Amino acid sequence: MLKRILTLFIIVCGCLVNVNAQQDSIPDKQTARVMEKADERYRQYSFSPAIDIYKKVLDKGYSSPDLLKRLGNAYYFNAKYKEAADTYKKLEETYPNEMSVEDIFRYAQSLKSVGNYDKAAQVMQSFKEMTSSMVDFDEDYMAKIEENSGRYTIKSFPYNSKYSDFAAAYYEKGLIFASDRDTGNFARYRHTWNARDFLDLYKVNADSVSNDKVVKLEGDVNTRLHESTSVVTKDGTTMYFTRNNFFDGRKKKDEEGIIRLKIFSAEYIDGKWTNIVELPFNSDSYSVAHPMLSPDGKKLYFVSDMPGSLGESDIFVTEIIGDGTYGPIQNLGDNINTMARETFPYITQEGVLYFSSDGHQGLGGLDVFATKIAYNDYTQPVVNVGKPVNTPKDDFSFIYNTEDKTGYFASNRDGGMGDDDIYEFVENEPLTLDCIQEVSGTVRDRISNEVLAGATVKVIDEENNEISSTITDSDGNYILQLDCSKGNFVRASRDGYVPAEEYLPISDGKPRIVDFYLERDLVTGGFGDDLAKLLQLSTIYFDLNKYNIRPDAEIEIQKVIVAMEKYPSLKIKVNSHTDSRGVDAYNLWLSQKRAESTVDYMISKGISPSRLEGEGFGETRLVNDCINGSKCSEEEHQLNRRSEFIIFE
Repeated sequence: MLKRILTLFIIVCGCLVNVNAQQDSIPDKQTARVMEKADERYRQYSFSPAIDIYKKVLDKGYSSPDLLKRLGNAYYFNAKYKEAADTYKKLEETYPNEMSVEDIFRYAQSLKSVGNYDKAAQVMQSFKEMTSSMVDFDEDYMAKIEENSGRYTIKSFPYNSKYSDFAAAYYEKGLIFASDRDTGNFARYRHTWNARDFLDLYKVNADSVSNDKVVKLEGDVNTRLHESTSVVTKDGTTMYFTRNNFFDGRKKKDEEGIIRLKIFSAEYIDGKWTNIVELPFNSDSYSVAHPMLSPDGKKLYFVSDMPGSLGESDIFVTEIIGDGTYGPIQNLGDNINTMARETFPYITQEGVLYFSSDGHQGLGGLDVFATKIAYNDYTQPVVNVGKPVNTPKDDFSFIYNTEDKTGYFASNRDGGMGDDDIYEFVENEPLTLDCIQEVSGTVRDRISNEVLAGATVKVIDEENNEISSTITDSDGNYILQLDCSKGNFVRASRDGYVPAEEYLPISDGKPRIVDFYLERDLVTGGFGDDLAKLLQLSTIYFDLNKYNIRPDAEIEIQKVIVAMEKYPSLKIKVNSHTDSRGVDAYNLWLSQKRAESTVDYMISKGISPSRLEGEGFGETRLVNDCINGSKCSEEEHQLNRRSEFIIFE
């Protein structure tokens, strides 16, 4: 899907290119330095100061795609949607081929926010075309099937017979498949557990043009009863296959007189399949069939109606331990298994499970379905692969090579050569699987790293609809779920902070950790606050009767300077104080000198005088009860000899 998005992005944007688009002007050295500072603010999520700088640069006549993108985004994240819409419009008009998927999405949402719905609809249509986000999951199941249809080109397998051919499995450069071509018997019951006709396993080089390449497997696999559905290990030495309950020349029936199915293993020795071994979890009273290996070869999937099954037949899995031993049997659960039949599992290298079912909603009979096995989890949504693979008849035993996008399946649809026929297919367009992804993380203050309890975290879809939301706990943690078959935005916000969000594209459903570090909204929300407290800095103290900047105070003032550099529009008033000892007039003079020395120090470090003020308050604003004549320790008096950094407009 990602490849498809990128391909459509190139095509769509190629069609929108304006040959008369303005070329980037070359910034002079001063503009380049200013832009570098603005970009650094932007990368630090400091959007408010970045806006100030970008606007000034634009006003001076310099423009570039990156400048407009970042200015538009900065407005968007600050909920200044009119300004964002205007900026994205300028980007669209001037640099149409430079707009990313995210830019177009935010442009559309900004237009909606200012009531320009007609233009928003046009922009959103472009976004949908670029991301293929056209699936409406609120439609009924037939609409969903139609959405998935038309992705395959199919043709009949050249080695079909007039009898029954099905259950193709990859083997060397060709296939192994099941057929009753030597007996002439029909196999109309091959999906039930009382298969009555005699099937054998054949192999064929799929690249061959001669039917004499279709031969029965050599060795001891085929018997006078049924053999079908097989899988061979990657090293080619072991095969698992389905056979009637027949061993050592004897067949066994259950209490109802049915010859059940079992899975056997065989070894390839000296050009033949031999050493046939019955798997230990087989039974004479229920069937076990249709083996399939996990991509790493460590797990064996199979179908059974054993006790504990949810329906007529379920898909199970067990771990291959070795030396003929297997782990506990696990039912894949009610997300995959239904009260009807689930059968013929196949797993791709990417962990997509294909299987046939008549319990999930389909076109009729057995349909082929797909679901993502996400890290041993079988709860991802199940998707019908659509037409032409699926029909009103039985469609089953689907296998798929993800490298060349080809595969095989069987069907008893009309127009076939035999009772069941194998069909080849090419996948022209990848299947979009529904996918539930867990997203978790922590929300923190960007500067102090303090966890932010009570922050709101939302999932926003590509239509700007809120899908879900939660509140961070006392440790700043959150957990959400989203549909990872489409792109989503995860957004964190809290009063007094600039919201932050991250776009999560289509993925395979692996759990994601997304931590947010929110910037305090110091410019718009901090008027009257002490910047030192907001930044959790140590208090700026002075020695008795002194107004010089102490080394420990210098360290803290440097942090204030860094914040002011980060926020170019931030203005600070330095309020300085004394303790109660001494004459009031002297203390007022001393505090004023402390304020002035602090301001002078910051100016010497590059802060503009226009952004600074200083005022001394003497002993009028004590922080404790150490008034004139009180008996206080030196440490207590020290608390009053301080400077504060108050944000003002």
